[in-house]
Amino acid sequence: MTTFDTTLTPAELKLDISRLFLKKRLMGFALPAAVLVYLAYVFVAFDVLGLWEKASLENARTLVSDSYSYKTHVTRDNRNGAVSVSIEGERKGAYPDGTAPDWVALGEAGETTVIDLEDGHSVTFGPETIEYAIPGYGIVRATPSRSAGVQAELPAGSVPEWISVSKNRLAVKTGAGRLTVTRNRAEVFRYFAGWELFFFTLDSPYYGMGAGELLQRAATGEAGAIFQEFWTNKMWRHQDVAWAIAETLLMAFLGTIGAGIIALPLAFAATRNFMPFRALRFAMRRLFDFFRGVDSLIWTVVLARAFGPGPLTGALAILVTDTGTFGKIFSEALENVDRKQIEGVASTGAKPLQRYRFGVIPQITPVLLSQLLYFLESNTRSATIIGAITGGGIGLLLTQAIITQKDWEEVAYYITLIILMVMLMDWFSGWLRRKLITGGSGPGKRKAVKGQEGGTFLLP
Repeated sequence: MTTFDTTLTPAELKLDISRLFLKKRLMGFALPAAVLVYLAYVFVAFDVLGLWEKASLENARTLVSDSYSYKTHVTRDNRNGAVSVSIEGERKGAYPDGTAPDWVALGEAGETTVIDLEDGHSVTFGPETIEYAIPGYGIVRATPSRSAGVQAELPAGSVPEWISVSKNRLAVKTGAGRLTVTRNRAEVFRYFAGWELFFFTLDSPYYGMGAGELLQRAATGEAGAIFQEFWTNKMWRHQDVAWAIAETLLMAFLGTIGAGIIALPLAFAATRNFMPFRALRFAMRRLFDFFRGVDSLIWTVVLARAFGPGPLTGALAILVTDTGTFGKIFSEALENVDRKQIEGVASTGAKPLQRYRFGVIPQITPVLLSQLLYFLESNTRSATIIGAITGGGIGLLLTQAIITQKDWEEVAYYITLIILMVMLMDWFSGWLRRKLITGGSGPGKRKAVKGQEGGTFLLP
């Protein structure tokens, strides 16, 4: 609030008012100017322009497309001419010997194999030469040799950007697929939308069946076998993924609830109204600052060195960090309790522990439950990252899939499960909070109850 001296002359009062408005205007310009200067500093110091120049939109598009598609590998061993076909190049997704998709015409070992990539694109694995017919460009030939490397023959003219040629390698990338030729092997990659083999692998008797046929078989007594084939899928490992999610939730639950149980009694020692010894109160507050001042990821690394990797180490890291946070929150709630309620309980002859139980705990219970449930939801996300360090939970599977840099559809699958898990925990914590704190009636809702003598009253 601004005040003016009424003893001043009109001229002096006008001068003071002008100075006040000038100061306000300068402050109004100074703050945005400081923000702009800071943003300019960040732009230069973090080399934002250089970062944009290094960014590759092509790699970004490839990453996005790989997250919702899969590729089938057709591989020829240049040493003996054997051709194999597999999903994502994995043995668990390999077609049985002598079989292939309908767009691959297999030949015997050492004979010609034709791969139809559609729209006029086709690759031919000949006895000696690999050819790629590209509409509008021509035929690219490659002759691999153990002694001379890869001899490539291209149509006349400059080499386009989507063809890479060296002494020992030829790579051709088009919209229809990719061809890579080295001394030892030639490989064709063809992309398809979807997550192939998500439900059943190639060796499953239920592979390729439609939903109607599966339902019909399930109704005739094969439901257990169908679920078992899905549950033990070697490509997508649904059983391992379910257990990993359970480990992640267990880490979050043990860490959060354990921290709440430990922090509540310690919080009494950090409050002015319950702890008369100032030195002990100061020490307890600094202990809480130490626990929560170190991030849970740092605690994860430290505890992993002490106890070894595993889900329990992740739970301990969450417990240590949240003990400090809960200690601060609970101590502040305890300092704001109503003394009259405690005195009312004491007037009945209650002992100190009973005063705390019936005079203090009911007052801070809404705060305790609200914070515990909020941190449980938040720690579900944190447990994912902690699990990647300690070697447990869905975070470990996500890290392994990212490191391979080829199974990006699995990365998308794990990220989708993590998002669904967080959404489920958000819904569950909100539902539980309403049940425990508001009695399930929802905020602002009250029930009308009729008394014995005809009157009515409202229950909170």
